[in-house]
Amino acid sequence: MLTVESTSDASNTTTSSLSLFVETPDVSSNPDDLNGLRFTEGASEETSLQSFWQRWQAEIKVFASTFLTIFLAELGDKTQLTTLLMSAESQSPWTVFAGAGAALILTSLLGVLVGSWLAKRVSAKTLEKAAAVMLLVIAALLIWDVITS
Repeated sequence: MLTVESTSDASNTTTSSLSLFVETPDVSSNPDDLNGLRFTEGASEETSLQSFWQRWQAEIKVFASTFLTIFLAELGDKTQLTTLLMSAESQSPWTVFAGAGAALILTSLLGVLVGSWLAKRVSAKTLEKAAAVMLLVIAALLIWDVITS
């Protein structure tokens, strides 16, 4: 029976019973690597293909969940309304689309990079609690602003 070894820079090798070897992909040195999966000797083609498809399905689920969440959260928010107004005023909808798209991609990249950095240093529960507290503070400030104006 073959084992799976998951390697990373931060820790030693972990093993479990599957029939492939997972490592950081380096396609230039090994063209047989397929998205980070390198198949070991004796691994059945069917098992390797199943592992690849399972990983692909998991990635698609994460993508779809992220897309749907962000898409629904952004509908009708101030970014969309601002983009709508800028497009109407400028008479250049494709330029506004390109600028807004680039800005959203950059802010998403920053969110992913900061999130990855934080995930390595802080537990998920702590991040959830911190986000909840920050949202409550923002809500309180907005309510205070409405009351005092």
